[in-house]
Amino acid sequence: MLRYLLLCFLAPATSVISNSYTCSKCQPWRYVPSQADVAVFEAVSGPPPADLCHALRWYNHIKSYEKEKASLPGVKKALGKYGPANVEDTTGSGATDNKDDDDIDLFASDDEEESEEAKKLREERLAQYESKKAKKPALVAKSSILLDVKPWDDEADMAKLEECVRSIQADGLVWGSSKLVPVGYGIKKLQIQCVVEDDKVGTDMLEEQITAFEDYVQSMDVAAFNKI
Repeated sequence: MLRYLLLCFLAPATSVISNSYTCSKCQPWRYVPSQADVAVFEAVSGPPPADLCHALRWYNHIKSYEKEKASLPGVKKALGKYGPANVEDTTGSGATDNKDDDDIDLFASDDEEESEEAKKLREERLAQYESKKAKKPALVAKSSILLDVKPWDDEADMAKLEECVRSIQADGLVWGSSKLVPVGYGIKKLQIQCVVEDDKVGTDMLEEQITAFEDYVQSMDVAAFNKI
């Protein structure tokens, strides 16, 4: 089988043995390996005997490309696609057997038909699993956001400004603590915390609604944004 693979399939396809690989007393290497060599190399079980000096030298040479096999030129094909056209391909002779093996259900019960008791038990376990899965709460992605809300001037009613901000209500929005932070020239900004559900509330929506109180609010910035 080894002689057939190397001498009949490999040599006609790549001229490896006949043109490029010689014994140690002959001319140097001239052959560049390809995917055809990889296909044949993977098909043989081990190195050829020493009396097949050309085939053995080819085997050792291809083996040296172990880490570079994927980068070799050419397109890797089935082993039977290599070799002379008038030689019958017997490499797929086990295809029928393999197909029969694929039809075997390795996980089938020893009995030809599943017993009623086993079937009932399996259905009960599946039902329990589905019920448990349905009751499991879905993970809700949330974020903690710290907002800086700036007034127009030092005469702004900051209590009224905060009241306006907190009047914004939405599903997935919870307001937290707040404080006034000096900015300069007697002006203070409102720094307020909130927790939002990411799928329901975003910073764009908050900015749009807060800056809508244009009598009190000059601008809004995100001071901090953290996933919970």
